[in-house]
Amino acid sequence: MGISKRLDFDMETKSIGKICKALGHPTRIQIMTLLWRRNNRTCGEIVELIPLAQSTISKHLLELKKANLVNVKNEGKKTIYSIGLDNIQILKKYITSYLSTIEIPEHNKKTILTTRHQVKGRNSHLKKYNYQFPHKNIKENLGD
Repeated sequence: MGISKRLDFDMETKSIGKICKALGHPTRIQIMTLLWRRNNRTCGEIVELIPLAQSTISKHLLELKKANLVNVKNEGKKTIYSIGLDNIQILKKYITSYLSTIEIPEHNKKTILTTRHQVKGRNSHLKKYNYQFPHKNIKENLGD
């Protein structure tokens, strides 16, 4: 049997990892965005805005709660979700510190929303996503 290695990280590093893991799903990022726009929402309100099953949204909210990214408050039969600012502050501090150590030239500063892929030619719909099909090249070359 092999020996598994375990690294012992400091609490802040563990916390950042937990936060990033929780934010590693687009639905959870969307939930956080909805809560930033208007805090104190019920699961039902979130389901109305994100077209997924209530059970799916509940599971995502549970993951965010485990990472202390959302606070949960019960009011009668309703469960109210709000942003957990403590871990957001930890993440903000980490990202700010990290970004201050790297230099990005002004002409390279683009966001995902402003980046455009302009690929022309055969299979351009595949090239823009950087898919690679090595067997396709072999078949195409054999057919010529």
